[in-house]
Amino acid sequence: MSDYFNETHEQVRQAARKFIGTHVLPHIDDWEEAGEFPRELYKKAGDAGLLGIGFPEALGGIGEGDIFLKVAVSEELMRSTSGGLVAGLGSLDIGLPPVAKWAKQEVREQVVPPVLRGEKIVALAVTEPGGGSDVANLKTRAVREGDHYTVNGSKTFITSGMRADHYTVAVRTGGEGHGGISLLLIDRDMPGFSRGRKLRKMGWWASDTAELFFEDCRVPADRLIGAENAGFIAIMSNFLAERLSLSIMAYMTAQLAYEAALDYSKQRQAFGRSIAGFQVTRHKLVDMATQIDIAREYTYRCAALMQAGTNPIKQVAMAKNFSVDVCEKVTREAVQLFGGMGYMRETVVERLYRDARILSIGGGTTEIMKELIAKQLRL
Repeated sequence: MSDYFNETHEQVRQAARKFIGTHVLPHIDDWEEAGEFPRELYKKAGDAGLLGIGFPEALGGIGEGDIFLKVAVSEELMRSTSGGLVAGLGSLDIGLPPVAKWAKQEVREQVVPPVLRGEKIVALAVTEPGGGSDVANLKTRAVREGDHYTVNGSKTFITSGMRADHYTVAVRTGGEGHGGISLLLIDRDMPGFSRGRKLRKMGWWASDTAELFFEDCRVPADRLIGAENAGFIAIMSNFLAERLSLSIMAYMTAQLAYEAALDYSKQRQAFGRSIAGFQVTRHKLVDMATQIDIAREYTYRCAALMQAGTNPIKQVAMAKNFSVDVCEKVTREAVQLFGGMGYMRETVVERLYRDARILSIGGGTTEIMKELIAKQLRL
């Protein structure tokens, strides 16, 4: 274990490991094939204290400021072997922080505690059809009319989009560019809001992903999160934690694939010995282990910088890109070491290989990360 973790972190880690072993691993293959996991898993996770990490105690959370507590739990949740389950169960980590920080007090007290208890589900809705990572040019429009906003537009690729009770939605309330964007908290039963089809994906099968539609959707004005036309800053501040989380998902996906390949290479016989007995296999496994360790330790360093109160935009973008690159290479090599079995859905490396592909897209593409890094380098 790393020097970044203390005894409290390890206690929480063990609780998360027990949760996954008891409530998830016996069922995860069936949930993957079904394309969803039971809603009651949120409640079980809430009861186990896994949803409140990073949120204020006054709102039912476990407390803010200890990023490595979140890192430890995130690593153990990934031991479910399903990035989709982790993304779905963790949609509150991207949808709820703006509400907890900037929504009106009465809205915070109404919405946040039930989500942390696992009784309600929240999703973040930013991405639009044709928009992708170009957040500053989103088109969904919200017009203030007395004590309501009228919202028109659509969103897509929304994690937990089908089952969420609340949506933190990026809308345009002002002019063009990032200066005209706001955030609204929209409930699933508000008039004019509807969900489209459940989207079928290459990977992350266990997460529900949906399209959202707003047709003269009436949203009470007190559901504005923060100041009007100040939503872009909130979205960007949210991205830092999301990208760190994706970096963790990447090196953990790689770690699981490496462990599976290591075990298989010791058992699989070819030409009278285990395939681990061949130098080419050993060297592949050495390279995999080396790259994973580097990705993990650099991500820990980024987490430490964030915990110290800095804003390491460049470093987190670098960590995400590097970890994702390692993940794609390691999962590919793991499938190769499994040979034909690696192509079968009954092997975990097949799932990990599929799940790896989204990580260079979510939270800002690899190309967008490079542009952010270039700006920080003043290029």
